[in-house]
Amino acid sequence: MTSPTVRMDRREAVSRLLADRGGLLVVAGLGAPAWDITAAGDGPSNFPLWGGMGGAAMLGLGLALAQPDRRVLVITGDGEMLMGLGALATIATQRPANLSVIVLDNELYGETGGQETATRHSVDLAAMARGAGIKDARTVTQDGDIAAIRDRVHSGVGPFFAVVKIATGNAPLVLPPREGAYLTARFREAVLGPAAHYQL
Repeated sequence: MTSPTVRMDRREAVSRLLADRGGLLVVAGLGAPAWDITAAGDGPSNFPLWGGMGGAAMLGLGLALAQPDRRVLVITGDGEMLMGLGALATIATQRPANLSVIVLDNELYGETGGQETATRHSVDLAAMARGAGIKDARTVTQDGDIAAIRDRVHSGVGPFFAVVKIATGNAPLVLPPREGAYLTARFREAVLGPAAHYQL
């Protein structure tokens, strides 16, 4: 199957998704999504993964269930989502109203040499999410769709799943802090407040 032409700029799409984000909690899959959320503005309510490929959606699910009054957004890549497809069934079963998952799909494993992912061929992640039971799962290919996706993240009832088809190519690296303990501590404080330092 020939892949459709994709032209959306990844870094620009993420910047627009995270504009005026308010109290939105953001989990980013390892690699490019983590660099992109950092480029859009690093801060305590970002939790970029430096490892654990395939775990971003499940981490976001746990966070959404633990913090039902906070909006949670997972931004990850097609390669990572393909490694964690079981998360779709669990998310659909748990039905967190405050969780959105956005997959940045360039149809390549960008961090390991540009090998094709299954989405370059016949795999439709949005259809798989719908098949798992996530009712609002869609694929977008146009810049003009980003505003609607952003509004859905902030005001809709989840779970929500979107595949954003993006252009290939690398943006300049904008790395988040590397220390896992620091990232965990600052995110914990952003979620639970300063007293979180003293909770076991």
